Amino acid sequence: MATNECIRLTLPNDLSYLPMALLCVREMARKVGFPETELSKIEIGVEESVSNVIEHAFDVGETGTFDLTCERMPLGLSIRIKEKGMPFDPAHLPEYQPGGDLEKASGPGLGVFLMRKVMDKVSFHNLGMDGKETRLVKYLPSKSIEQYCSEAELRAPPLTSEPAVIKEKIAYDVRGLQEAEAIEVSRCAYKSHGYTFFDEHIYYPERLLKLNQSGELVSAVAVTKDGTFMGHAALHFPYVGAKIAEMTFAFVNVEYRGQGCMNRLCEYLFAASGKQPQCGVYAYAVTNHVITQKVMAKFGINDCGLELATSPATWTFKGIASEDDGNAQRISVALSFKYLAPPARLTVYPPPQHREMIEALDRNIQAEHQYMVPPGTGPSLPEEASDIEVDLHAVEQNADVCIRRYGVAVVRELRAILRDLCLKQVAAINLLLSLEDPATYFLTAEFEKMGLFFSGILPQTRVGDALILQYLNNVALDYDKIHIHTDMGKRILAYVKAHDPNVVG
Repeated sequence: MATNECIRLTLPNDLSYLPMALLCVREMARKVGFPETELSKIEIGVEESVSNVIEHAFDVGETGTFDLTCERMPLGLSIRIKEKGMPFDPAHLPEYQPGGDLEKASGPGLGVFLMRKVMDKVSFHNLGMDGKETRLVKYLPSKSIEQYCSEAELRAPPLTSEPAVIKEKIAYDVRGLQEAEAIEVSRCAYKSHGYTFFDEHIYYPERLLKLNQSGELVSAVAVTKDGTFMGHAALHFPYVGAKIAEMTFAFVNVEYRGQGCMNRLCEYLFAASGKQPQCGVYAYAVTNHVITQKVMAKFGINDCGLELATSPATWTFKGIASEDDGNAQRISVALSFKYLAPPARLTVYPPPQHREMIEALDRNIQAEHQYMVPPGTGPSLPEEASDIEVDLHAVEQNADVCIRRYGVAVVRELRAILRDLCLKQVAAINLLLSLEDPATYFLTAEFEKMGLFFSGILPQTRVGDALILQYLNNVALDYDKIHIHTDMGKRILAYVKAHDPNVVG
């Protein structure tokens, strides 16, 4: 997953150096393979970002520098602008309202609006004493599954019935993805789930291949003896150097369900030589049916949490009947985890109100830690901004917030982030807190006063072993429509419901 194709410049906070920054980025983007039309878009995004840093990150007359980093990614280009100027909170930027000619437009929030319009990802990160960083991502152009379909296929009405399930057992092979099969994986994802995966890369065959080539994704496919595609599952490493991987993109064409494909796909991925994560595998299983939960339980991927309302109610699964009464609600997912090597014994600081449950979840995933109470009556926090990452999944209207380092104003900072996400109409928010940080022991209760409540745990995240809290933004939820397979899963469901401040009575 790592690459050595990286350029880093340190430039003065002087607008006369802007052309040098743009030239560097343009030539790097050209080398990565972007066409001329995309080079211009990348330049716009970088120009707005660098100009914001030069004009607003430093006091008038202050001499400073900023670092510009361009790095090739498996799917395109990553650009980072880092400086140690004045703190900046993008949540307080006014929302720009587009209208008329953009070339003549002006006003607060326009720069960020343009950056988001021309780049695929834009995010802002406070790094505490290390300053701030703006991160831009641009993907190389590639064809989505729609562009592989004919006009007739796109205009065809939905099928009134699904293909008949093949009853007799057939012989088939399970192996790694081959180049010609990427299109079939995207087709199957589209046919079984529509456009409901929040990670859109599954719908782009070229991206799927590049992710497998880089090692960010490890795909397994099931194919009949005559080469007909049956199903797919993958391990996805969420970031470079991740110690855990997500079991994801698991689906089987309707006619081949009942052949045991998913079991064999999982077996293949767990046995893939040299491609497993260092510590473990985690998975999300929908709760409007228990089929996926049963598969996870069979392979010892055991329950450790429940994330509510993570996906739209419109997410449907062809050939799988929902277990509710037809009155759909946003879909919740059961979180599970499996260690692939004996876990180290850690010192953790679970908040007292959840210690018993956290210990039970650790036992369920076969971990044994030392549970401690930190000294003092409150957290000792540095006089600096917190390092908080926000990952927004616009398609699913959910977000992950990860506190990588606490600062003295973390409660106020988190409150501002929650408010901003709610204004963006994000329905469900998950917050990751380090159980290995003593401050989590004290601060969890403060966060719960904001309406956050228990969700579960997940080992070996970006912040180490994590406690997960969740927040629902005016989501109507009927707990009776959440279907859980295991006894521990049912215990988690009852615990989450008991701590949900939105439950009346």
